[in-house]
Amino acid sequence: MRPAVTLPVIAVLIWTFLSTLSSAQKPTVATDQKPTVDAAAELAAIRAESSTFVTAFNKRDAKAVAALFTEDGQYIDDAGRKFSGRAAIEKEYAEHFAQNPTAKITILIDSLRLLSDGAAMEEGRATVDPAPEGAPGVSKYSAVHVKVGGKWQMATVRDTWEASPSTHDKVADLNWLIGNWSAEEHGGKMESTCRWIANKSFVERRYTTTHADGTMTSGLQIIGWNPAERSVQSWNFSNDGGHAIGFWSPVENGWSAEVRGVTGTGAPTTAVNHLKRLDENAYVWQSTNRTVAGQSVADTDEVVLKRQAAKK
Repeated sequence: MRPAVTLPVIAVLIWTFLSTLSSAQKPTVATDQKPTVDAAAELAAIRAESSTFVTAFNKRDAKAVAALFTEDGQYIDDAGRKFSGRAAIEKEYAEHFAQNPTAKITILIDSLRLLSDGAAMEEGRATVDPAPEGAPGVSKYSAVHVKVGGKWQMATVRDTWEASPSTHDKVADLNWLIGNWSAEEHGGKMESTCRWIANKSFVERRYTTTHADGTMTSGLQIIGWNPAERSVQSWNFSNDGGHAIGFWSPVENGWSAEVRGVTGTGAPTTAVNHLKRLDENAYVWQSTNRTVAGQSVADTDEVVLKRQAAKK
C-alpha cells in the first residue's frame, strides 16, 4: 500500500509548485541593452536642419532650400501640387521668392520623434509674413527626415492649410491698403506701411510724416472689426502720447472715419478722415471738420499717396 501523505507535506508541495510556475511566467529582462543612437543628439541635429531651412527661406535662397532635401526628395504644397527632385523644388521656391520678395517665415515644431536610427518625423506650423492672399488660416506641415551619409535631410515635406476663426470677412475691403505708400506735398513727405496682423482680423498701419521744417511725427494705427459696436473701428497712437478712436463707414471707392481723440497734452480733438481709392496704386487722403480743444482747424489739402515697391 502507498503511505498516506500528511497535510503539511501537501502544503509544501503546492507552495513549491506555485513558486516554480510564477518564476516561469516572469519575462526575462535584459539589463545590458543600450540605444543604438543618441536620440537627444539626433533630434537636436534635425532641429538645427529645420533652423537652417528657415534661414535659407528668409534669405530667399532657393538653391540652399533645395539642398536640404534628398536627391529624390518631394515637396507637396497646400494645393496638392508635387515637386520631385532638388531641381524641381529649387525652381518652385525660386518662383515663390520672386512673387513674394519680402516674405519671412517662422516655424513652430509641435512634434519631433525618431522612427528608427535613420528616419524621423517632424510636424509643426509655419507662419509667413506678410500673410498670403486669401482667407486666414494656419499652415501646417509634416516632414520626413532621413539620414544620408551621416547627415539629416528632408525626404518628404507636405503642407496643408487649415482655415481658422477670424473677422477678416468684415474688413476684407481694406485689402487694397496693404503695402507701402508715400506722398510728397509742399515740402513735406508722408510714408506709411500697412499689413495684416492677428490672423488677418486687423490692419496695422505705421506712418511717418516729415514736415517742411524738418520735424517728424509718427504713429501706429490698428483698424479692425469691433463686434460690440458691429462696425469697423480704428485705434490710433501717436508719438506725442496722443490717441484717438475712429468709426469707419464705407463710401464710394473708399472709406470715411469720424475720429475722436486727445493730444499728448490732453487737448480733445475731432476730425473726419477720408480715403478714396483712385486705382490699385494710388489713393487720396484728406482730413476735414477738424477741431483741437474745441477750436476749428483748417482742413488739410488732399494728399495723393502712391504705392511703393516692397522693401526687401
